[in-house]
Amino acid sequence: MARFIFITGGVVSSLGKGLMAASLASLLQARGFRVRIRKFDPYLNVDPGTMSPYQHGEVYVTDDGAETDLDLGHYERFTGVSAKQSDNITSGRIYQTIIQKERRGDYLGATVQVIPHVTDAIKEFALADTDDLDFVLCEIGGTVGDIESLPFIEAIRQLRNDLGRDQTLSVHVTLVPYIAAAGELKTKPTQHSVRELTSLGIQPDVLLCRCEHPLPDGERAKIAAFCNVRKEAVIPALDAESIYAVPLQYHGEGLDDEVLRAFGITDAPDPELSRWYDIVDRYNNPEGEVTIGVVGKYVGLQDAYKSLHEALVHGGMANRVKVNVKWLDAELFENEQELAANLEPMHAILVPGGFGERGSEGKIASVKFAREHRVPFFGICLGMQMACIEGARNTSGIADASTTEFGETKEPIVGLITEWMTKEGVQEREAGGDLGGTMRLGAYEAKLDGNSHVGSIYGASHISERHRHRYEVNSGYMDVLQKGGLHFSGMSPDGRLPEIVERPDHPWFIGVQFHPELKSRPFDPHPLFASFIKAALDQSRLV
Repeated sequence: MARFIFITGGVVSSLGKGLMAASLASLLQARGFRVRIRKFDPYLNVDPGTMSPYQHGEVYVTDDGAETDLDLGHYERFTGVSAKQSDNITSGRIYQTIIQKERRGDYLGATVQVIPHVTDAIKEFALADTDDLDFVLCEIGGTVGDIESLPFIEAIRQLRNDLGRDQTLSVHVTLVPYIAAAGELKTKPTQHSVRELTSLGIQPDVLLCRCEHPLPDGERAKIAAFCNVRKEAVIPALDAESIYAVPLQYHGEGLDDEVLRAFGITDAPDPELSRWYDIVDRYNNPEGEVTIGVVGKYVGLQDAYKSLHEALVHGGMANRVKVNVKWLDAELFENEQELAANLEPMHAILVPGGFGERGSEGKIASVKFAREHRVPFFGICLGMQMACIEGARNTSGIADASTTEFGETKEPIVGLITEWMTKEGVQEREAGGDLGGTMRLGAYEAKLDGNSHVGSIYGASHISERHRHRYEVNSGYMDVLQKGGLHFSGMSPDGRLPEIVERPDHPWFIGVQFHPELKSRPFDPHPLFASFIKAALDQSRLV
């Protein structure tokens, strides 16, 4: 039977609960245990798919087509365990399910209430599909005391009673702030946060204390005394040099040992951490560096491109180089002087995914710059579509080339897709339908041209990659675009949907309709990112 670890946060948000969950899971995994991590999000959106990246950061997409919280990206990157739709639940989805049942009459006339109906639904979600696991880590979004999270806190309180204390554990992540004027770390916020959690019926077993300065032994003992935990269960969590150093840091502070002790597990093998030492070594001891210009729309918030940034770092690890990412606002590049001044120092240019017209002309201009100056170029999702529009306008003679995403156009190089083939059959969508969950989502296969650049990079004839988009390159324009120098080197298995485009006459020019960054891992960098960074390194040697 799986053991459950419930992870809550207090004092302030953004303490790194997701990174903590991923790190702890990776440490347990390194000892030979089978793990899975789940995220409970208290907001009323059914999923984050319709939320602005400025509101919630990137939307992480799973193989089975779920639009989820970005923390699931941390979970996958640190454990290598592919997340599922069942690993992220929101208040919105819980309430939607309950209301649908009520409308059907499933409750047989009963009054539907938060307790037991909402809490029972949350418990069912937590327990589902866990028979083959040793540990299930459940992260509760938000901060203890938030009104939105109360049903989730109540649900895990009930689960601790249902499953027994020997099968459940509570880890609370708090802040121990440093007051510069006093020159002291203050434990009172942690005490109040634990008191709030205890008042809701949950006594934490382990406290993870985020702090900017080392936690003195006396302060650690004080927190233990006031919060009713063992002193050894008060784990300091200082800022790390990189997120990939966090598992080793937490192991050094005894987090995984304390968790296993609390479960009464005394015979677990020592963790095999060699791959984490290798990752940290590659990150800390690069043998060169490259600068990548990311021309995007949401560059004011790096969490909007979290997986992309990490995939670039992984590509750097594969080549043992430091990757300097320059976030460049696409709107500025509608001015040619700004374009040249910002892009000339770059060793490679990447145009990521996004939605909407804002900044599109700047992205197209960036593609043109990369093509004309023979700078390595990587276009992802919308970036691939902009590369096709740039090619249509400037090398295929279609001056009015555009996309129907931005309005009516005479030359719809990119258009809305209303049906496509899946393993389950044809999927259909209406142009005026709901936005949420109506895109081509999740893993789809593609067939590669064996004589292409991407064919040699992947070393395979068929691949599977994750998608999240509503518009596709119009296959009716493929012939004219290919005459202009673009080569469609990857297609959907039925040959209808262009998946990959490249320029054979360019050192490194690839656009992909999918999101390869979602499948990159520090210990298994995605081949496209490893190759892209290698091309940037070659470019740096030419400058």
